[in-house]
Amino acid sequence: MLTPKMKSLINQLWNSFWSGGIANPLTAIEQISYLLFMRRLDEIDSKHKKDAAWIGEEYISLFDGEFILPSTKAKLDKQTLRWSYFKQLEGGEMLTHVQTNVFPFIKQINGKNSVFAKYMDDAVFIIPKASLLVEAVTVIDSIYAEIENQNREGQNFNDTQGDIYEFLLSEISTSGKNGQFRTPRHIIKLMCELVSPKMGETIGDPACGTGGFLLGAYQYILTTHTSDKHITKDIDGFEHGFGDKLTDGRLWTDLRENTFFGYDFDTTMVRIGLMNLMLHGITNPNINRRDTLSKKYNEDDHYDVILANPPFKGSIDAGDINENLSLKTKKTELLFVNRIINSLKIGGRATVIVPDGVLFGSSNAHKSLRKMLIENCELQGVVSMPSGVFKPYAGVSTAILVFVKGGTTERIWFYDMQADGYSLDDKRAKIETTDLPDIVEKWKSRRESQTPQEDRKQKSFFVPVKEIIENNYDLSINRYKEIDYTPPTYDKPEVILGMIEELEKDILHEIKKLMENK
Repeated sequence: MLTPKMKSLINQLWNSFWSGGIANPLTAIEQISYLLFMRRLDEIDSKHKKDAAWIGEEYISLFDGEFILPSTKAKLDKQTLRWSYFKQLEGGEMLTHVQTNVFPFIKQINGKNSVFAKYMDDAVFIIPKASLLVEAVTVIDSIYAEIENQNREGQNFNDTQGDIYEFLLSEISTSGKNGQFRTPRHIIKLMCELVSPKMGETIGDPACGTGGFLLGAYQYILTTHTSDKHITKDIDGFEHGFGDKLTDGRLWTDLRENTFFGYDFDTTMVRIGLMNLMLHGITNPNINRRDTLSKKYNEDDHYDVILANPPFKGSIDAGDINENLSLKTKKTELLFVNRIINSLKIGGRATVIVPDGVLFGSSNAHKSLRKMLIENCELQGVVSMPSGVFKPYAGVSTAILVFVKGGTTERIWFYDMQADGYSLDDKRAKIETTDLPDIVEKWKSRRESQTPQEDRKQKSFFVPVKEIIENNYDLSINRYKEIDYTPPTYDKPEVILGMIEELEKDILHEIKKLMENK
């Protein structure tokens, strides 16, 4: 959780970029991400070097040897490319050094043929003023000093790093124009609990943005391979661990290089996503720029697990839609669910956020998608979320769908989430009331009931699929939940008339007094 001081520093950073001539929020965060990346690379390398020395192993530093500049073929001592080196330079010298030397170096940090190098190839470092760079470097160092304070108080760095990104991204005024909303990290953790990704599975996100779902799945897997003594709980009640039981280096390599796959159609978001995953320990992330609804994407029957929060609105040109998507629509919120179903292997699991309209929309495409979920999949659960979950981006009402490709839907588990641990206004302040632990508990124990839960006045209950089909495949929880209604009681008419008569007498009396005092 970010401290007030850290939030103030991040706001200071935003203001510096705004006044320094970089007014586009997405451009600003891309440049800020480059600086955070430079700072974190230096820190991670120094830590690994100390750890290796402690156990007597040799460590090959990222900053050992020479770097040959692609443009001039000049040779540079890599030690001069460290954050700790260039931050001490005079402003003008620092700007030139970072632009011409450091930035070309980080663009090839994973090798010239890596995915990261591919998408960084045409990236540009555009901080225009030495004064802006100096101020940004100073503020970022202050942010990391606060992170160290957080670490001493017991919060894992990955949590704080994610909080920083989330807070940075919350300032992007262009968010939501294409239906792109940041998914709150506690909702991502909840969805990981619902779908339980495992070691050895391929995990994908067809609209990954900054990679939040992939990181959530990574953290979930690490936690399931952590000794009890190292398990901690965050402020939302979710467990965290660092995977100390994973002692085979081959497992780590497979987890970091062959497990997580993401796609986004925006190059800037791909770059940010790649850096975000690398900063969290996924050394060779697989995030690519691609519109997964288009004809250029063809990964059907590919993934064991998919977690996603695809764009809520927008449309695609009918001629560009992948022919394997069977829905007759241009609405992306429907097509993405179709895409997720197609991309799963038989038996593959998915959890996806959809706007409420997907649950009860009356168009042929809406109904066809719901039939697809029920007849071609085992639709296991629908978690209805309150409308404030995505504030300050939007007040749209949403739900989480959980399903397995293939199988038979016999009954569907519904949960009416009323609180997620944060206020449902634009401030989204932390509050004590939350349904998230109850959702996880009820979800994991739902199969213990051999008969459907009949009490639909509770927050969670089952609905037989036959009833849903009879209701035109409507998946809205309001269709099935029962609400206690106590009719109001009124006085008898003669009593009410008597009260009106007395009131009129009082009014006439007061009017008379006013007239006498004129």
